[in-house]
Amino acid sequence: MNLRQLSEVLGVSQTTISRALNGYPEVSEKTRQRIEQAARKYNYSPNRGASTLATGRSMTIGHVLSEATSHELVNPIFGDFIAGASEVYKANKYDMLFSLVKNEEESDIYNSLLRRGVVDGVVLQAPKISDERIDILEKLGIPFVVHGRSSRSNANYSWVDVNNRSAFRRATEFLLDLGHRKIALINGLATLDFAQRRYLGYCEALESRGVAVNGNLVKGAEMTEVYGYMVAKEMLLQKSPPTAILTASMISAIGVRRAVQELGLTLGKQVSIVTHDDELSYLNNGQQIPIFTATRSSVRKAGRIAAQMLIDRIENPNAPRAEMLLEAELVLGASTGPVQQ
Repeated sequence: MNLRQLSEVLGVSQTTISRALNGYPEVSEKTRQRIEQAARKYNYSPNRGASTLATGRSMTIGHVLSEATSHELVNPIFGDFIAGASEVYKANKYDMLFSLVKNEEESDIYNSLLRRGVVDGVVLQAPKISDERIDILEKLGIPFVVHGRSSRSNANYSWVDVNNRSAFRRATEFLLDLGHRKIALINGLATLDFAQRRYLGYCEALESRGVAVNGNLVKGAEMTEVYGYMVAKEMLLQKSPPTAILTASMISAIGVRRAVQELGLTLGKQVSIVTHDDELSYLNNGQQIPIFTATRSSVRKAGRIAAQMLIDRIENPNAPRAEMLLEAELVLGASTGPVQQ
């Protein structure tokens, strides 16, 4: 049975049926229940094109990835975020649309998505310290939510973020409390806002204890296992190597551990490691006893929050912008110990 036929059987308009089945509040509960019962009885499934015409919405959320960040598709951190977001999309009958574009075309894609009406909103991820995408989306008037923040943006936008500055200040203080003074930081890309905030937290902790920041012990790039391994090995072979290493990702921490073991050192004794983002579905930080001491933050939870924020924004475009700052938990593992004299 199609929408027209169901409309004739029920004696209500096609628009009312579409709105009822898509959860719009202007349809009375009595009418909604009657329509849902009939839809089940006649095995009616809404046609996406017809629903779009009737409601003015595509019921689709856009995620745009540039060629420079296309590797994120296989990153477990990105995967967990999408898994969390998809739970909320499904519950609210939204689909996802991924668009992979050339780096120089990333800004243009938002205008194209809006003009063609293929998405109702956009989730922006991995914001830079200064991110023109936020201003573009604000000017276009398309609903959007940012996973993270952009320090130099003056726009009024909705976001969900972990308190990276506080997390890395606390992690660095923990290592300082264990007596470490030569603490390295293997961070993400310096242009990304979260990496800048983590660096600031690290510096604040060191400076509060009178420890100078050593530029030779601070590195940043894509958070891969190989990069963590290469940089850690290089640092540990220095004349005055670090006794502790703070990493921005579980993935890079695994590379650091490989370097430590390859050099015949013992994790938690000669070298301590604290990492971030250890609560990943398919990259667990051990079982009962965590492998790494870590600042724990659920990316999956952030995905759920961001998705709900965006759907709320789509359905209530005049509502105030929403902000949520999540605090990370410091979890003790086997990778840290007092500095050896």
